[in-house]
Amino acid sequence: MVQPESAGLRLDAFLARMIPAQSRSFLARSIDQGKVRVDGVVARASVKLRAGSLVCLTVPEPPRAGPAAEAIPLEFLHLDDTMAAVNKPPGMVVHPAKGNWKGTLAGALKWHLEHRGDDASPPVGLSTVGGPTRPGIVHRLDRDTSGVIVVARSEEAHHRLAKQFERRTVEKFYLAVTQGQPSFDRDEISAPIGIHPYQREKMAVRRDHSTSRDAVTRYEVVERFRGAALVRVAPKTGRTHQIRVHLAHIGCPVLCDMLYSGRSVIEPTLFGLPPGPPLIERQALHAASLAIDHPTTGARLTLAAPLPADMERVLAALRRA
Repeated sequence: MVQPESAGLRLDAFLARMIPAQSRSFLARSIDQGKVRVDGVVARASVKLRAGSLVCLTVPEPPRAGPAAEAIPLEFLHLDDTMAAVNKPPGMVVHPAKGNWKGTLAGALKWHLEHRGDDASPPVGLSTVGGPTRPGIVHRLDRDTSGVIVVARSEEAHHRLAKQFERRTVEKFYLAVTQGQPSFDRDEISAPIGIHPYQREKMAVRRDHSTSRDAVTRYEVVERFRGAALVRVAPKTGRTHQIRVHLAHIGCPVLCDMLYSGRSVIEPTLFGLPPGPPLIERQALHAASLAIDHPTTGARLTLAAPLPADMERVLAALRRA
């Protein structure tokens, strides 16, 4: 409860005063993740508190040990002593979390880049900046989004790579098949994104809400079909579910996106084709390329991942139909 002597304090300063055992970075991260509420409403760090308000912090589960190394095949797009890039397959969670402790990219990376085999000289490991459950992880992709993801192999490399994402100097391009066609051949979507008001697992375009953050996405239509399109997307910011939310916002959700389009599987019959195996069973979204400066040499690297088989099947079916 906010006492009169604490009235007028910012939320982050109030928490630092009331919970001195926790670091300021932990408290700031908790606020950013929507784990702090003021009078029942998720609040920003800058909110000025009033006497009598109730501040609630949801304490996360105690951190678990890092993922076990798992012998999962990975396709490396780049690999050296300071960084790596992987073509993440669809259906793979990036790092362990509640309900997904095995089969993660982090576990596979530990096998390939830290596992001690018969070789007497152990390979270079992974950055520990992200904590034990996120070895080497600089950024992330949704579980069902495939494509390019960058990994740091040293603390210095991690900080240098992360700074580029923070400064938005990384160029990211995605390919998405949309349900419906955008009205324009190219456009910019500028709409703030925050936590969905009713469904905790979703995000939504929300203006003037405490959890909302500015979000900008540019797109260009590559190919049009009857009731669908192949779109090249360049997110200028990196909000959770940004591309999926923005495309749904303009009436063209990513095809087979259960959260935002309502479909979890695409059958050939949907396009008027003969019955057969499902064409795709996850959102048709692929991180096609990423350009970033190498953390040691400074050279600009352009990393590209080919379109996965399920999205190729969808496009082939659309062209036939």
